[in-house]
Amino acid sequence: MADTNANAAPAGATGVLVLSTGQMIWGKGFGAQGAGMGEVCFNTAMTGYQETMTDPSYAKQIINFTFPHIGNVGANPEDNEAATPAALGCIVRQDITNPSNFRATQHFDAWMKANGRIGLSGIDTRALTKLIRECGAPNAVIAHFDAAQPFAFDHFLEQLREWPGLEGMDVAKEVTTLQSYAWDDGLWKLGQGSTKPTKGTKKVVAIDYGIKTNILRNLVDTGCEVFVVPATATFDDVMAHNPDGLFLSNGPGDPAATGAYAVPVIQQWLATKKPLFGICLGHQMLALAVGAKTVKMRQGHRGANHPVKRLSDGAVEITAMNHGFAVDAETLPGNSRATHVSLFDGSNCGFELVDQPAFSVQYHPEASPGPMDSHYLFEKFARMMG
Repeated sequence: MADTNANAAPAGATGVLVLSTGQMIWGKGFGAQGAGMGEVCFNTAMTGYQETMTDPSYAKQIINFTFPHIGNVGANPEDNEAATPAALGCIVRQDITNPSNFRATQHFDAWMKANGRIGLSGIDTRALTKLIRECGAPNAVIAHFDAAQPFAFDHFLEQLREWPGLEGMDVAKEVTTLQSYAWDDGLWKLGQGSTKPTKGTKKVVAIDYGIKTNILRNLVDTGCEVFVVPATATFDDVMAHNPDGLFLSNGPGDPAATGAYAVPVIQQWLATKKPLFGICLGHQMLALAVGAKTVKMRQGHRGANHPVKRLSDGAVEITAMNHGFAVDAETLPGNSRATHVSLFDGSNCGFELVDQPAFSVQYHPEASPGPMDSHYLFEKFARMMG
């Protein structure tokens, strides 16, 4: 579909992306009908679109997939990273085709509709990606409408002008668990589903800022007994489980906003000198807790093919990433050292404290599907508790 600034939908259009600049990009809607407002980002992974859509870190975001054949493997109940999809919707190049995968139980269009997610196809996703790279991630409204009864689009721009965007917004509270719970599922295996390892010997409390299921599976697989607590859990809530280690999860939104209530808890934990491991937002939370700062990125890093250099030996890990904020490496304190750096833009992708067992990474070592180069980090955490 061609881009246009006219308010009238062109023939055949049943969907539109309205950018905060006033530009309207028309296409064909799929999935649920309706409208959603958020930040547009792009994801460069060639597989794993269902995992991406259900990753809580994508809350309040509209995903522009650069891979053209999204939906070709359908959907199934085993590949969700959370019970409810977090992304507002997605933008794809090609129309959704019938699934061609032996594990598929549902058409992706039907899955999107059943989960209330809005899709837009027929879009020049390369041009949209280029726009994001040049101008930064825009705020936008994604809409899917009935061609016979189209939306009145004029109010979308007014809504966008009033929406503050993700900077300064605490979104973790919206996706976190409301109650603490124990988790005992191990890694998923084809034909078996999630395994049930023997009960772990080390207790780990995972603070859920928007945790992915496969992180919990990896923690169990390394011999941990895992308890999950809400993002707003107090230090006393954490210590009630008598943990040997603390895990800080991934999640959406501005880390500085979440840090308002998360940082004091982390600082109290650091005073115990017990092991700590953080991923993505958890990495940023640890940085804030030791006095560093975070910054909003122009386009963010999202995909399953991001090269990261491990500074200890120069090895390059191919990683999965999903973040729109980053730790400002220049603000890390003297008792820390950088451990990983992005080979795309040199941004910090990991650090550790030199005077106690605490470390974190900006990427997702648990990612599945995706590279498995970084699974060793879970073993590192387990050894620290041992």
